[in-house]
Amino acid sequence: MFFLKKLISGFLMPLPIALILLCIALFFLHKKSYFKSKVFISISLLWLFLFSYSPIANRLLFPLEYSYKALKTIPQVNYIVVLGSGHKTNEHLSITSQLNTTALNRFIEAYRLYKNLPNAKLIFSGYGGKDKTSHAFMQEKLALELKIKKEDIITISKPKDTKEEALAIKELLKDEKFILVTSASHMKRAMLIFNNLNLNAIPAVTNHLAKDKADFFSRPSGFNLYKSEVAFHEYIGILWEKIKASF
Repeated sequence: MFFLKKLISGFLMPLPIALILLCIALFFLHKKSYFKSKVFISISLLWLFLFSYSPIANRLLFPLEYSYKALKTIPQVNYIVVLGSGHKTNEHLSITSQLNTTALNRFIEAYRLYKNLPNAKLIFSGYGGKDKTSHAFMQEKLALELKIKKEDIITISKPKDTKEEALAIKELLKDEKFILVTSASHMKRAMLIFNNLNLNAIPAVTNHLAKDKADFFSRPSGFNLYKSEVAFHEYIGILWEKIKASF
């Protein structure tokens, strides 16, 4: 079910949709239906332009990333939960290069909170995917290199997605209050899942991609297309959670 969900959602991203539209255009071109072919080529190019354009990408992200404010006043809690992201094990690289940018941003925010909470423990979660090493282990490795005490670190290496992470946290912490660290774009969906399980999470957002509503004279870019993809992924995830909750 997990891999089927990933496969389907992967085709519902901006770039795959544009490629599907181009394939339809090629089909009509092969059938010598030139008008229909031109229509689908035009739609595909317009689609790519829109979601590669900064004002569109940022406006998609704003409702996600600014649902929760940055955690400036740090509450007294015993646990800081850091949701998993991505990495690639490569012993020739430093640990900071093996973790992706999203993972590093989440780690740094958790580290900032940890340094202000002398009695708190860090909980890292996430499986390895196709990698031989779990994401939780990689985050622990970075924490140890930064001289965080091993007894202050808890790893949960089996969860494959946010729902599984929430279930694992519920089993571990029960009703205890904790700080939840994840990307700003992901927090709305994460809190929906955690609240549905009656978990006592305090959101701590980081890794904002849309820092302003953008210049209308900005040019399309691959980074903006990536931002649109992140937004699509989260909106699909939120919709899926709401559909499941209704049954």
